[in-house]
Amino acid sequence: MADNVKRRNRYERWWRVLYGVLHGFICKRFNLEAEICREEGSCIVVSNHVTTWDPLLLAMSFPEKHLHFIASEHIFRHGLLSKLLCALVDPIPRRKATTGSDTVMMSLRRIRNGGSVAVFGEGDASWNGVTDCVFPATGKMVRASGAKLITYRLEGGYLSLPRWSKRLRRGKMRGRIVGVYEPEQLRAMKPEEINELINNDIREDAWARQREEQVRFAGRKLAKGIESGLFLCPKCGCIDTMKGVGNRVVCTCGMKVVYTEYGSFDPPEPFENFLQWDRWQTERLRTGKFRHGEEELFSDKDLTLRRIESGHKERVLCSGRLRQYKDAFDIAGRRFEMSDVSNMAMVKNNILLFSVNKDYYEIRADEPCCLRKYLLMWKNKS
Repeated sequence: MADNVKRRNRYERWWRVLYGVLHGFICKRFNLEAEICREEGSCIVVSNHVTTWDPLLLAMSFPEKHLHFIASEHIFRHGLLSKLLCALVDPIPRRKATTGSDTVMMSLRRIRNGGSVAVFGEGDASWNGVTDCVFPATGKMVRASGAKLITYRLEGGYLSLPRWSKRLRRGKMRGRIVGVYEPEQLRAMKPEEINELINNDIREDAWARQREEQVRFAGRKLAKGIESGLFLCPKCGCIDTMKGVGNRVVCTCGMKVVYTEYGSFDPPEPFENFLQWDRWQTERLRTGKFRHGEEELFSDKDLTLRRIESGHKERVLCSGRLRQYKDAFDIAGRRFEMSDVSNMAMVKNNILLFSVNKDYYEIRADEPCCLRKYLLMWKNKS
């Protein structure tokens, strides 16, 4: 017990130093208005997820409380940098595209040792600006922890730095403490009721907010990288023929639209924003209403398949073209049936993770391509 207290105090001291160093830079860079939380004692913070910077953005609201963030397992595979990160902030690893039961147990141990945990309940940053539902196990974990629940919402993050872009836009961001719920309240609720409470609190619709506030998100080459999220052209019905060039989305068929500083498309037909386009292409992918070959639906070249083993070690299995069929996908001749894939997820824009039985795999793209369409195909089959 004494060792746990000593360790926790060390992380608290480190965080106060890091907060003093980072606060001004983060808030200025993102034009962030972060509401400060002064709640004492162990807690679970559950937030929506919009950018790769979200852990730091959320942490700006907690100057005196070190949070153990649940983090994707891939950040533990960077040697010295990973060791430094663990020494300073002690994140909790989670293998995306798995059940995450080990992660839940580690989180509960941190809380029972007097610490606090932060989790992005959706598990993945939003592609289209609208918050998804939290994992079903979230409510159960919150209730079992015996800790206070704090719900948190990041506003303006999606249009500041869309999932598909590496370019920050200068607009406006806010970090809000939405609700604080005592353990006694949570014990009187069912896990499903806690999930519903969290979903209502953290839900963010970037487009509804933008229609109300009309914030300008200024930047250069605003459409660059959009092809990692948008893959289906509304004019020719082809996949992977579009690209973001400067502020425009262009297709080889001649289709052109401008991505504006307000996050909308000009002209606004057939789609006013990314969300409308995304819902249309997702439905077309589900129903097969797009141009494709008789057997192969789409493919990408120059990808690498790795198996992730214990101790965060990687083993390269093969490299080559990734092909999607109706009921399977194949990389360099290695075939995986969709029905055998128990879970699938993405990290960043270029890493696809999936589980088959007890094996955990990664497909990584070294050149720009849209791996998201493979994830959506699996979701259609699961």
